[in-house]
Formats: sequence, C-alpha cells, structure tokens
Amino acid sequence: MSAPFVFDNSYARDLEGFYTLWPGAVAPAPRILRLNTELAQELGLDPAALDAEVLTGSRAPEGAQPLAMAYAGHQFGGFSPQLGDGRAILLGEVIDSKGARRDIHLKGSGRTPFSRGGDGKAVLGPVLREYLIGEAMQGLGIPTTRALAACTTGEQVLRQNGPEPGAVLARVAASHLRVGTFQFFAARREVDRVAQLLDYAIARHDPDLAGKTASISDRALAFLGRVTARQADLIAAWMSVGFVHGVMNTDNMTISGETIDYGPCAFLDAHHPEAVFSSIDTQGRYAFGNQPGIAQWNLARLAETLLSVIAPGDAEQAIAPVTAVLEGFPDLYRDAWLRRMRAKLGLERAMAGDEALITGLLDLLTAHGADFTRSFRALSGDRAVLTAMISDRPALEDWLGRWQQRAAQEEAPPEAQAARMRAANPVYIPRNHKVEEALTAAGQGDMAPFERLLSLVSAPFDAVPGAEGHALPAPAGFGPYRTFCGT
Repeated sequence: MSAPFVFDNSYARDLEGFYTLWPGAVAPAPRILRLNTELAQELGLDPAALDAEVLTGSRAPEGAQPLAMAYAGHQFGGFSPQLGDGRAILLGEVIDSKGARRDIHLKGSGRTPFSRGGDGKAVLGPVLREYLIGEAMQGLGIPTTRALAACTTGEQVLRQNGPEPGAVLARVAASHLRVGTFQFFAARREVDRVAQLLDYAIARHDPDLAGKTASISDRALAFLGRVTARQADLIAAWMSVGFVHGVMNTDNMTISGETIDYGPCAFLDAHHPEAVFSSIDTQGRYAFGNQPGIAQWNLARLAETLLSVIAPGDAEQAIAPVTAVLEGFPDLYRDAWLRRMRAKLGLERAMAGDEALITGLLDLLTAHGADFTRSFRALSGDRAVLTAMISDRPALEDWLGRWQQRAAQEEAPPEAQAARMRAANPVYIPRNHKVEEALTAAGQGDMAPFERLLSLVSAPFDAVPGAEGHALPAPAGFGPYRTFCGT
C-alpha cells in the first residue's frame, strides 16, 4: 500500500508557540463511512491508501505533526480571549495537484488543552451535515472548506438527547487561519507574534504582497484590504443563494475567504431578511439580512489586531488608514452582490436601476412568503411556478414588464440570457427537510437518502428526472426549523 500523505507542515514549522502539539484520541472501532474520492484525488492522495485510523486521529501517519491551534473570538458580540481547537487537530498540510497548500484537519478527534471541559468528540449527524453542506457550497461555486471523509469511531457519545454514534470529520481548507487567530495574540499584546502571523498569512494567501510592499505597515494595510475583498465576495455569494451561516463569530471567519463551520446553518425556503434558524441566536444577530453588516463588524475586529503593527508605538495613527479600508466594504459587497444577482436575472451589463429592479423582486418574494430558490429558477423556465407563489398579479406583472424591458437592453439574445440564468440559479439546494430526512436515515444505518441528496446538490444546476421532490420547499407542518451547534 502506498503512503497516503506527503506532508509539508508550514504552520507547525513557522509558528512555534501558536499551537500545542497534540495527538488525536484512539477510536475503539474506526470506520470510513463516506470518502470523498474526487477531493482525495484533487489533493494528490491515493483513496485506496486512506484508512480510518488516520482519518479519525487514532494514528498519526508518517510526516504528520498533529496539533491544536490557538485562537480567540467574539461569540455573539462577547469576546472570549481563549477558544482554540477544543475538539479538533490539524493533522498536517499537503500540496494538492494544482500546487496549492491545503490543511488536513480532523474535527471530533478528542479532547485538547483548549477543550474547556468538553469531551472533544463529534457525533454522526452534525458530521454528515458539514460534509453535505460543504459539498453543496462547492457545487454552487462558493468558496468553502470541504470534507475528505466522514468516519464513525465505534463509540457512543453522550449528548442532550442521549447517546449518539461518535464520528470524526476529516476537513480540508486553504488554511484554518481565522480572525480569531489574530485576536488571540493581540489580546495578549504580543505585537511581535501578530506581526509574525501576518507575514505567515501573507506568504500563504497573498504572496504577491510580500514582494511589492516595503514596510510591514504597508503589508498589513494591503492584507486587510485583501481579506475585506474576499469576505465581500463570500457574503455576496451566500446572499445570492439564500444561505444563512447562523454563527458568524470571529473565530468562524477565515482569512482565506472560505466558508467554515457548518453547525447551525440553513438555506432559505421562503425569502425573508430576518430569517434565523440557529437555536442559540435568540436575538437574531446573525439573521440572513444581517450577514453583510456582521462581516464588516468582524473585519473591524481584525483591523483592531493590526493597529499596533501598522503604527508601532502610536496605534492611533493607524485608525484613519484602517478605517478607510473598512469603509470600502459596503461598495465591494454591493458590487459583488449586484454582479451575482444580475446573473440570476440573465443580465450582464451594469446599468442604473438594476439594484431597484432586484430589490423589487426580493420585496415581492418577502411579502408573499415565496420560495427564494424556486422563484429565481422559474424566471428561466416555468413562470406559472412564480405566479402560483405571488398572488398579487398586478404587482408581479409590473415587475416582469420592467425586467423584460431591462433584458431587452442586453446585447445577448434571449436564449443566451436564459442560459446565463440557468447557470446562476440552482434547481437543488440542501432543503432543510431533506437534510433532516437524510441525517435521520443515516443515524438508522440507511445512507441512501444522504447519497441521493449529496448527488443532487453537488451538481445543483442540472435538473434530474425523478428528483422533482428535492426541488420543492418543505411541506406544510415542517418547522419552525431550528438548527444546533452539534459537532
């Protein structure tokens, strides 16, 4: 059997003191339940050489340096100076088939020094949820962490509703650097370590900045600008598909611009800016419509960590240039959102009045409780679906007329516009009721519903005969839907 991994562990090598070396717990009977062979091949790994002991953390392969990463974070607005990998370890890093560096991270691998009294374990349902939603986001073209494997451990883990099957998620990311990683050291006034982390993050995610900027102050400002732009693009992508993250704490915001931590997340059925699904978001802080503002707030927390690096000895001098970067977020977000929403309407050119046209449709959807995903898909196909959801026929006809007038100003013919819409409006999303059906069945040993749903959301723009039920919103009586931080 060939060696599955060739590690090159830059985090362990370059950032001593930013982590604790820590092995995973030994699982009594580890088993691979679901292996992402396509991702394994992308990582340059031999799927046949991957085994459950390694993917659960029970055994560290040659070259691995298992470690628990240190970070802090604002959670629902309150600052926790020490969080860290309380139920996960970074196994190591590999260089994938395209030359990109990727983390191999094991979630649910046991207690670490950052566990804060927790058991460090994960259970099957939330592990499969993260696998499923990550692959759905990949299919939608949205930057995301992804699952390499979901494994069971052969033990029962006690949770609120009783014992549940233990599981580990092997997760892949461009990195696990977070806003909270910077906050951990800034809160301790360890400016040298913040600067060290900054240069590591630049080398990993924005290497061109290392060679083009003369001072660390310039590098820090340019880096902040890059992270701001990536997050603007990411949140615009979320908003364009009706994705609600549910727990946008600063320890869940990556420097890379990838979506991370699919705990209490959900997708909209009916469109509403105030939609909340997370059981712990009792005040609606992370409601669907609040996500752009929260992203900017989180970026401000990152900016605060860089003030002393930008202007050593007088952080006040850094406030003006940092503020200028942060104030650019709304325009970056708006441009990214408009670009995606235009595509959903078959439009390519940017014209005055586009934003009003888009918000006009969204207001109609909200007022009538219309399904977000089906409504947009119906514009390129069966308009009767849309008229069935929006009972105010005059208002709908007025909007359709304005849209058709705007579409006539495009250079592309109607067929090309329709094709553009079909490529931007998915048929399938992980409908909440279908996710729950799949996870319930998996917990009973039946993976068929999970595999069916995974197949559909991995290629979400292509209609599949016989899968019409997966394109429909939840039936009457389902809900109110609540999600939980379960891994």
